[in-house]
Amino acid sequence: MKLVIVGGVAGGASAAARARRLSEDAEIVLLERGPDVSFANCGLPYHIGGTIVDRNKLLVVTPQLLRERLNLDVRTRSSVESIDRAAKTVKIRELETGREYEEPYDKLILAPGAAPLKPPIPGINLPGIYTLRNLQDMDRIKAAVDSGIESAVVVGAGFIGLELVENLIQKGIQTTLIELQDQVLPPMDKEMTTPLVQLLREKGVELHLGDSAEAFEQPDSGEGLMVRLKSGKEITTRMVSLGIGVRPENQLAVDAGLEVGPRGGIRVNESLQTSDPDIYAVGDAIEVTDFVLDMPTQVPLAGPANRQGRIAADNVFGRSSTFRGTQGTAILGLFGHTAAMTGSSEKILKRFERPYRAVFIHPGNHAGYYPGAEQMTLKLLFDPETGKILGAQGIGGDGVDKRIDVLAMAIQAGMTVYDLEEVELAYAPQFGSAKDPVNMLGFVAAGLMRGDHPQIDVAAFLAMDEGDRPLVLDVRTPEEFDRGHIPGAVNISVNELRSRLDDVPKDREIVTYCQVGQRGYLATRILMQRGYKVKNLSGGFEAFTLWDES
Repeated sequence: MKLVIVGGVAGGASAAARARRLSEDAEIVLLERGPDVSFANCGLPYHIGGTIVDRNKLLVVTPQLLRERLNLDVRTRSSVESIDRAAKTVKIRELETGREYEEPYDKLILAPGAAPLKPPIPGINLPGIYTLRNLQDMDRIKAAVDSGIESAVVVGAGFIGLELVENLIQKGIQTTLIELQDQVLPPMDKEMTTPLVQLLREKGVELHLGDSAEAFEQPDSGEGLMVRLKSGKEITTRMVSLGIGVRPENQLAVDAGLEVGPRGGIRVNESLQTSDPDIYAVGDAIEVTDFVLDMPTQVPLAGPANRQGRIAADNVFGRSSTFRGTQGTAILGLFGHTAAMTGSSEKILKRFERPYRAVFIHPGNHAGYYPGAEQMTLKLLFDPETGKILGAQGIGGDGVDKRIDVLAMAIQAGMTVYDLEEVELAYAPQFGSAKDPVNMLGFVAAGLMRGDHPQIDVAAFLAMDEGDRPLVLDVRTPEEFDRGHIPGAVNISVNELRSRLDDVPKDREIVTYCQVGQRGYLATRILMQRGYKVKNLSGGFEAFTLWDES
């Protein structure tokens, strides 16, 4: 058996290592266009900012170690130019010498990855405009940063863009962030990103949301760059980093006649086999199945790429192994805050007209009586008929990652909101609560499913004409009410509600709310059992502020 693998990093290097563990006899050739066969691309912004000081820490494994430990034929700076499927050969060009030769294969695994998007904007190739894909890109940006530049522009507010913004700010560089969407972190729902916008502004980041770069120009002085925005604004800077997305590196596959999807992802089956049974493909270049929606998608994440490499190698050597799809579990750290998500977002469910319900809670990361508790916001999306979990998002500090990981496993297991009520998680006051936030999501969502406490979402409430809105009943204390409330709300504390029922009209629909939803829930139960037509505002005043400020 001769296995040729095109591309290293997550998918290709994992496939090569797994292949050797499965067969000591196979000839395994790993071809990589760059000088580094396996590196931690998710760590690149943190070397630029100085958090990761030693560049070598980003080298997961060196070509020499792969040769010595795994007996792999590793060839760096080797570009695969074409595939001859009939002859089962690949044409390789040595980038340093220009020499071209053909290499035969029995099985081929493609792991070419994805390339940063560079749209055809005037001036896009001017000096000082960078993308961040590999160690060499990182070195160029770091050299610019270390040269003493005072300003930078980041185009694109996705995960990489925000990570780079954080590291530039930490280096004392005045940073401007431009994003075409009207929010940061576009994969998440807009209201969940409101705290990130506030945080970025607190850190001095100049934000231009709902705007885009229309042209890049070099001033007459020849120093720096001018960024012209669609809105007409002009920004002078010394460096621009583009983080506006990636496209699959699919040219090899296209030229070889392999099937690709409408967005360019190489099409594979559940065994990661392409339309040619002797060719497999893994990583950011492939089209995968959305685990929640059961439809084709493209999700460039390191975790799935690693797993795909292992699965492809299994199948090459006769082990039946399948990739079940991806649910886009992702996380961001930003100035000590955390944003994370798994499964479908509300905007995606709306786009594909998938029925859903949503609930919000604002729990502490651990028991409130233990010092250092931090509030987080969790959003859960679920099927309105079955209660099956469709997606979740979280924003806050410590503990967000743990809850999203638990919910990611719940989605993988096909669990429902009723299952979340019964989930048993580790508890001690410094780690969680006796009723963990995951349990609380289950209690709220399952109660909604059972009809125990009808709810109205903030978005639905705000969409109503003011004249058609129900009576809004704020059941917090007068002191809380005075600090801020929903316009037009009437304040009756939940502690006084039973004795003041005569002040609550029975001929009107009522929406109750408190700070985070719990007292509003109690008020809803009190009023429901006395014949009132009432709903609780999901997530309370905390949730209202997310929309009101977004």
